[in-house]
Amino acid sequence: MTSGDSGDTGDTKTLEAGSIPRGGGDMTRHIRQAAALCLLLVLLVLLNATRIQVFESRGYDEDPANRRGVIARYDQPRGDILAGGRPVTGSKDTGEQLRYERTYRNGPLYAPVTGYASQSYGTSLLERTGDGLLAGTDPMLQPLPLWNDFTRSREPGGAVHTTISPAVQQAAFASLGAKRGAVAAIEPSTGRILALVSTPSYDPALLSGNGPEVKQNWKHLTTAPGKPMLNRAIRQTYPPGSAFKVVTAAAALDKGTIGDVDARTKSPDPYTLPGTTTKLSNPVDGCEDASLRYAFVWSCNTVFARLGVEVGQKAVADTAKRFGFNDSGLRIPAAVSRSTFDTSMDDAQLALSSIGQYDTRATPLQMAMVASAVANSGDLKTPHLVDRTTDEDGDPLTVESGMSLRQTFNPRTAGVLRELMVEAVEKGTGGQAAIPGATVGGKTGTAQHGLGNAGVPYAWFISWAQAKDASQPAVALAVVVEEAALDRDDISGGGSAAPVARAVMQAALREAPGEGAP
Repeated sequence: MTSGDSGDTGDTKTLEAGSIPRGGGDMTRHIRQAAALCLLLVLLVLLNATRIQVFESRGYDEDPANRRGVIARYDQPRGDILAGGRPVTGSKDTGEQLRYERTYRNGPLYAPVTGYASQSYGTSLLERTGDGLLAGTDPMLQPLPLWNDFTRSREPGGAVHTTISPAVQQAAFASLGAKRGAVAAIEPSTGRILALVSTPSYDPALLSGNGPEVKQNWKHLTTAPGKPMLNRAIRQTYPPGSAFKVVTAAAALDKGTIGDVDARTKSPDPYTLPGTTTKLSNPVDGCEDASLRYAFVWSCNTVFARLGVEVGQKAVADTAKRFGFNDSGLRIPAAVSRSTFDTSMDDAQLALSSIGQYDTRATPLQMAMVASAVANSGDLKTPHLVDRTTDEDGDPLTVESGMSLRQTFNPRTAGVLRELMVEAVEKGTGGQAAIPGATVGGKTGTAQHGLGNAGVPYAWFISWAQAKDASQPAVALAVVVEEAALDRDDISGGGSAAPVARAVMQAALREAPGEGAP
């Protein structure tokens, strides 16, 4: 028993000394290797998922065979575009696979501002530039960077608050009526766009869905003779005619070519274009040897054509550039067509360009910028259409401010130009724009076009208005009316476009803070 007991005791001690049997270390090593392999596989799966979900998601989203992105895009209401604090857009539940469809309030009135958001044809204007925010995919709306890319989710759409004044927009739209033309109105001290109107217009709601009627509407709108989908305010350029004389006068005053606006200019009537036998005449009397003041107030072509040649191409082109001509990068945030002033001309072409003819072209927004610079002492503010953007709860995401684009000319020149524009309204061709109780400055324009200038002229009027008791002008604007009269002798910026400008200025003066209606 003693020796047996001793044997049992020895075996017990052996097991206690090494509790893991022979070969146990290999088993542990295999388990660890298997765990590491599993972890590596999990990491590879996660990395691949991240690659697909984040870095390659755009490719899958844009694959024509993948409709999930399209369905998801219309699975929630779209954020709104607002004017004057009130939505001018909305969304309706159709109950279809593409669930939510865009709606518009006063669609034709605001179409040049909003553009369209179509399930069939995409987006345009603010609907395009603000698409990510409105659709809920903009990174600014995400709680964490790349969160929505990874989770494949969308935040509720944000809102785009425009600078548009509903009252000013309505006045411009109503005043143009059935005329074919455009209005662009700016607050000179800030660059806020108060109105952007183009007529004829269209209802963007006609393009919102994806049914066969939408295709019919698209075909009708894109082939209509009046081009209702053309945004004439920012996408159409016209010869500015005599409205461009503001730019030519600014160049002459800034360069010192004209020191006294009442001095005689030794301008003949008619004026023979340099190097040609072509004679340029005037629509009014008294232009021979007229002063700059008289020539501006009564729009003498001969004086300004000769003056442009005397000032020189470089000086006129440089001044035009400071106003915004030849700038292809203007965004409001939608792209604005480039307004042009040729930089390589002979003197005859320069003479015509100096009165807004030859190859000179401008959008209505560009000419509103010319008026705005004069109204704001030469300080041209960057024109912008968006005041701020907010998330679903109304918290601000971005806020615009009145940034200076450039100083177009010295303040003394601005003072002289303001004086001349006021006289053009009080004594000259712009009389129909006068508003009792307000100071109004303006310049008419009649622009020839077509083969051999055979087309019915365009009527222009650019202007600004300031209440008598106000510290600064409330609005600067440009109006263009296409084919405003059948009788060429009757058409003028003063007769066709100035009454439209007057209605717009009156609305802006009523809306200006602290200013009563004149």
